[in-house]
Amino acid sequence: MRKTMTLATIAVFVGLAGPAMAAEIQVKMLNRGTDGVMVFEPALVKIEPGDTIKFVATDKGHNAESIKDMFPADSTPFVGKLGEDVKVTFDKPGVYGVKCLPHYGMGMVALIVVGTPGNLAEAKAVPQTGKAKQVFSGLFDKLSTQAAAAK
Repeated sequence: MRKTMTLATIAVFVGLAGPAMAAEIQVKMLNRGTDGVMVFEPALVKIEPGDTIKFVATDKGHNAESIKDMFPADSTPFVGKLGEDVKVTFDKPGVYGVKCLPHYGMGMVALIVVGTPGNLAEAKAVPQTGKAKQVFSGLFDKLSTQAAAAK
């Protein structure tokens, strides 16, 4: 009986430790950042499954939302309200494209990489327009460079 109680207690603490270890990262939505105007900062974020990103409406007039077809097939898209912070917990590994709807054409996009990006090729293949195409190209190049340096 004592062994069962000990194992039950350990199981409870392990279960509680999981969510407590999850990280929360802030990504600012800015009119002007270190990389120019109308940007997410940082625009490339690497996290683990279960981590949360808080998109902070530092400057009003922005939102954060997932880009159609640019997230793992078994994950749920999200749409934040204009001018409001939004928290998103990323449970599924993969690459997620994020945009500010009003400023997408100006290149206000971000790339979230959760764990091992199994949908990387699919995410790269999603057509982009305007300056978003150029920004995503740079983000994917930066991701490739970081992956190569890690090997």
